[in-house]
Order: sequence, then C-alpha cells, then structure tokens
Amino acid sequence: MTFLQLFIINRSGGLIYNQDLSPAAPRLDTNDWLRMGSTFHSLHAIAAQIAPIVTSGIEKIETDTLKLQSFQTRTGIKFVITAEAGSPFDLDDVLHSVYEAYADLVLKNPFYELEQPISCQLFTDQINRICAAQMGGSKASRGAGYSMY
Repeated sequence: MTFLQLFIINRSGGLIYNQDLSPAAPRLDTNDWLRMGSTFHSLHAIAAQIAPIVTSGIEKIETDTLKLQSFQTRTGIKFVITAEAGSPFDLDDVLHSVYEAYADLVLKNPFYELEQPISCQLFTDQINRICAAQMGGSKASRGAGYSMY
C-alpha cells in the first residue's frame, strides 16, 4: 500500500503543483494533470453547493482501487493526495504536513509569486520526507527536518 499522487490547486482552479509519489502511480502528461486539477476544482465547488449540509466541498473519496483526500485552506488552496485503496496511512495528517511545508518553504520564499506554479526543490524534498516518514510509520518529520538555507 502506497501513496500515489499529490497535487495542489490554486483558488482559481489552476494546477500549481503535482508530483507522482510512487512508481505505481498512473503516468499523466501535462495536459492530463491540468485537466485533473481543473476538474477536481469544479467538482469540489459543485459538491459544496449541492450538499445537504454546510460543507467546503469534497473531502474524501474511497473506491475499491483508490483513496483520495483533500484539504482546502482558508485562502482556497486545495491540497489533494491519492493512495492505494486500503492503505493504512492517515492522509489528513499527511496533507496537513504538506500544508505546513508549503507555508514554510513556498510562501516564505521571496521569489515565489502567489497563484503561480511551485518550483521549489526544498518543498519537493520535504514532501518526499513526509511520505517516507508516514510509510515508515514515523510521524517525527511532521513540520520539521528542513532548512531554508
């Protein structure tokens, strides 16, 4: 059981980051990633409008083959992770750790412009550490283990 993919969508529905987390993840080209990001954004917005209770949109989808979890920040940025069905990982914990890394390594980067694609190697490295720590059963790397310098 493993993580498959991670993607981040800005508040306008544009894909700003994507990463395959496993060799088992389906291979998508750039256009497929962009379509997936905008489609998820649209479905998330529709789900929020038609839900019988007040909700922010899609939070979790589980099927026979896939587990998807999303986390939307107060600013509208959506973090989405997929994993193989039946995986024992706490995807919500992983998404919050990714969000912490995003806040520390991307938003504090003076060269990053909001709503633009993320190209920060420190951020990618931290995501790899977060996933490796979760798969190893350790939560020790949450919010730590990186340096901006």
